[in-house]
Amino acid sequence: MKPVIALVGRPNVGKSTLFNRLTGTRDAIVADFAGLTRDRHYGNGRVGKREVIVIDTGGFEPDAGEGSIYREMAKQTRQAVAESDVVIFVVDARAGLSAQDHDIANYLRRLGKPCVLVANKAEGMTSGAQTVEFFELGLGEVLPVSAAHGQGVRSMLEIALERVPGLPPEDEDEPEAEPGVIRLAVAGRPNVGKSTLINAWLGEERLVAFDMPGTTRDAIKVPFERNGQKFELIDTAGLRRKGKVFEAIEKFSVVKTLQAIENAHVVLLLLDATQGVTDQDAHIAGYILESGRAVVLAINKWDAVDAYQREQIERQIETRLAFLKFASLHLISARKRQGLAPVWKSIAQAHASAMRKMSTPLLTRLLQESVAFQAPPRSGGGRPKMRYAHQGGMNPPVIVIHGNALDRVPDAYTRFLEGRFRKAFDLVGTPLRIEYRTSENPFKEM
Repeated sequence: MKPVIALVGRPNVGKSTLFNRLTGTRDAIVADFAGLTRDRHYGNGRVGKREVIVIDTGGFEPDAGEGSIYREMAKQTRQAVAESDVVIFVVDARAGLSAQDHDIANYLRRLGKPCVLVANKAEGMTSGAQTVEFFELGLGEVLPVSAAHGQGVRSMLEIALERVPGLPPEDEDEPEAEPGVIRLAVAGRPNVGKSTLINAWLGEERLVAFDMPGTTRDAIKVPFERNGQKFELIDTAGLRRKGKVFEAIEKFSVVKTLQAIENAHVVLLLLDATQGVTDQDAHIAGYILESGRAVVLAINKWDAVDAYQREQIERQIETRLAFLKFASLHLISARKRQGLAPVWKSIAQAHASAMRKMSTPLLTRLLQESVAFQAPPRSGGGRPKMRYAHQGGMNPPVIVIHGNALDRVPDAYTRFLEGRFRKAFDLVGTPLRIEYRTSENPFKEM
């Protein structure tokens, strides 16, 4: 699984700038989950071949008074620290040491979580002079960096990853499930009925929803078989035995959901008919699409809504989740075990589509037929020329098209090609990525 790094520090030390530097974005991939403040974001980062999950937090005041906004921000920061494998404690090299820095350092020392102390905004300062006072915090070596300019960021990440306990070597692949086993993740907001659905599948109520900080790394996998097909369920709800249950919905782990999606072949995105399609649902769906995972949509508690509510949620699906129009949609009741059988058929179909093999001759012929039917529009005085296509990967399927001036192909034409390829290969329930490779002109420099 991807290691998780939390950025912690008092306000205005440059945590968000560092987050953007690490993720290569200006915002998080996933945000605005229930109970999360606007200052807590999740994103994907990379150092070398190693991918990481980075959590940005708001200004941290461990001893903030009850009822204040800083109290709520501190609560979210504690959750981020609990979900993480290593903490990057950011201080301000220009503003110097503060009493609040001491409070945060005391909190982190008590936790015993692996920690890296980073002095940000150190660009242009004399080496060593900008960090010496931060040794008072008792957290060991102080790393000077500049998040705005990228100085020292890579070495900081490498040192942080060295402190992650049990992290496998960079070139060691994630262990695969045995051949023929479909890894299935059930994703969705808290209380949409994920564990009720799993219990209905397994035929007994031996699993219940449970989650708490500190259990994020315990990936729970439930093996089961249906009609001769083996599955491995990747838990996103935190499955435990009945005796271990207590109410902890407010401690829903975003990291666990992101990791489960990354490790799955197929994701079943479960929605709640009584609440409609929320921003949280759209964020999770967006992350599934970005991860390239095959997906099946299921609306749970369909029996609990009237005709008007059903019409409303169908409209919300069309608008908020329009980017998942390739996915099958099912209306179910996990509690009453209604509509569950067709879901399995769609899961198998989505997995088969994600792993579909497409021959180069057939792809090239389909490409040529598509161009003959509708040529790409002219751009810049010329028309893009598409010569041949081949498959560039699976899960998700990738089609690589070669030709000239393909950087001028508009998005609308790419969608046209995607529709033609999907229909020809019966690709249902999986994203399809089309990449263009433009040939270099050998006479360009002459």
